[in-house]
Amino acid sequence: MGTVIGEVLPLALGVAISPIPIIAAILMLLSPKARVTSVGFLLGWVVGIVVAVTVFTLLSSILPAQDPDASRPVRGIIQIVLGLLLFLLAFSQWRKRPKAGEQAALPKWMKAIDTITFIAAAGLGFLLSALNPKNLIMAAGAGVDIGAAGLSAGSSTLVIAVFTLIAASTVLVPVIGYLIAADRLRAPLDALRGWLAAENAVIMAVLLLVIGVSMIGKGIGSF
Repeated sequence: MGTVIGEVLPLALGVAISPIPIIAAILMLLSPKARVTSVGFLLGWVVGIVVAVTVFTLLSSILPAQDPDASRPVRGIIQIVLGLLLFLLAFSQWRKRPKAGEQAALPKWMKAIDTITFIAAAGLGFLLSALNPKNLIMAAGAGVDIGAAGLSAGSSTLVIAVFTLIAASTVLVPVIGYLIAADRLRAPLDALRGWLAAENAVIMAVLLLVIGVSMIGKGIGSF
């Protein structure tokens, strides 16, 4: 189980270091209904991660069992394809980076965050975690690792829980921190929001490239 946790940790960090969801959470924390919408967003974010990883784990677990010492071409091909998809996403993110003097463009839906409801915030969190292409690829990679490891149901659940905790941490920590010390966190959160908005494309491009290389390496090692 420890080996599998080690394999999924980079993928969990890939989900965690997602500037757009973090910015969305910060904007909710700076909105008039901060305590309501931020908690809804956090719940949706966590549920989305759990659902995505669980689905891919179940799908991966039905792959034909093989000798641990034998090559695993099906798993290898899946991992290489996922790695190549991450390369494409990295290239796309790099092209979107703002030029010198330009302001980074953020999604238009962020302008409506001040008026968002608890249900809408939860739905947004779910969509950004479970249906975002980058997160789906990360979840698929984690699911392949967990499902193919032949772990017991309890061990698989524990690995998914660890993956989810790490993947959700960058939304979880600001929300919990705000609920405890709102006044002291307003200025730091606003500064962090501005930095993430400006560096979003570069952060994601580098992150996706690194994880893509790692995933392709694991795929090649499966042959």
